[in-house]
Amino acid sequence: MAVTHLKRSKPEAEKAEEDAKVRSVVESTLADIEARGDAAVRELSEKFDGYSPESFRLSQSEIEAAMSQVSARDMEDIKFAQDQIRRFAEAQRASMTDIEVETLPGVVLGHKNIPVQSVGCYVPGGKFPMVASAHMSVLTASVAGVPRIVASAPPVDGKPHPAIVAAMHMGGAHEIYVMGGIQAVGAMAIGTESIDPVHMLVGPGNAFVAEAKRQLFGRVGIDLFAGPTETMLIADETVDAELCATDLLGQAEHGYNSPACLITDSRKLAEETMAECERLLDILPTAETARTSWEDYGDVILCDSHEEMLQVANDMAYEHVQVMTDRDDWYLENMHSYGALFLGPRTNVANGDKVIGTNHTLPTKKAGRYTGGLWVGKFLKTHSYQRITTDEAAAMVGEYGSRLCMLEGFVGHAEQCNIRVRRYGGRNVAYGDAAQ
Repeated sequence: MAVTHLKRSKPEAEKAEEDAKVRSVVESTLADIEARGDAAVRELSEKFDGYSPESFRLSQSEIEAAMSQVSARDMEDIKFAQDQIRRFAEAQRASMTDIEVETLPGVVLGHKNIPVQSVGCYVPGGKFPMVASAHMSVLTASVAGVPRIVASAPPVDGKPHPAIVAAMHMGGAHEIYVMGGIQAVGAMAIGTESIDPVHMLVGPGNAFVAEAKRQLFGRVGIDLFAGPTETMLIADETVDAELCATDLLGQAEHGYNSPACLITDSRKLAEETMAECERLLDILPTAETARTSWEDYGDVILCDSHEEMLQVANDMAYEHVQVMTDRDDWYLENMHSYGALFLGPRTNVANGDKVIGTNHTLPTKKAGRYTGGLWVGKFLKTHSYQRITTDEAAAMVGEYGSRLCMLEGFVGHAEQCNIRVRRYGGRNVAYGDAAQ
């Protein structure tokens, strides 16, 4: 392959060193929450957010007061976004059917899709209050039928963020907390004197939130391992540098470590896009953040062909993959490792982030090789059941089962099968023998 890196992000060793520091902080913080509960949560909130209310959970009147501060236009926009997300989630839910099938005469197998019983939805605040994340997690859990939805977001300027509270409430949250960071996900997963623990954690967050979810996985379920936002453009000369640079920097503004990558078969487009990025960084209001991401985590990769571009893209398995080429459907057919695809120049990642209807909580750090993003199905557990309805089937399956158990040396297992052969098949199989 003739792949040329015209621009390369910082070395993996440096990134790994940063991850190790985060791991250590998260481990000690979660241990403190487990040991001291509400007291630890309050101390962390005071330290990181300067926030220490009488109760971290919002009352109905506090929810109403926050929502009253949201303008009519913003409420209308939130409702529009939630309508799109709900419509797609409902269509996804309808595609997941319970099944029951008679595999042999008298042998009935099936499965049911059952909602997770309680979910903690984290909505990031900090530099950018992520109103849209409330739609993605809370509303999708609601469509799935989760009976207890807990939502938490950090305070912004020392108080609940009105639009986030509105989105959580309108999305279907049953409990709303004003807590951020490790203390929020730790409290929801571990539980404290005032918060009952949940069964599952979902939602994006900073490196500390992502690591906390990773360390809590097993104790609770999680949606996926989500690192910093990643954006990839696969582009050829059907598009121009201004469009490419805008789409790269538009996502690089998420944080100081948000990878952005251009893969192209056009040296001209590559060089013009790098120049255009420099021009835009001089005028972009969020340039301080976007510049650091672009300089430290930006890649520009030149390939010889679309086949090479496809291979590099699948190997990198980025979260958002924007395809703007003369063969977008070919990429849709052949891409297998990514978070979400955005096809054609009319489409962009910001639409997916905020309003179009697909979910924006997506796999990063190559997790797209083994999982898709958050969707209504993540809140559903598929449970199987079995039923034997005839004596003949009980005896016949029992004979096979008995022999296969004895093949592995499981005598007690075999006897579970044998007793059915004796009772329902009228055959006298001795204890410890395989039904012949």
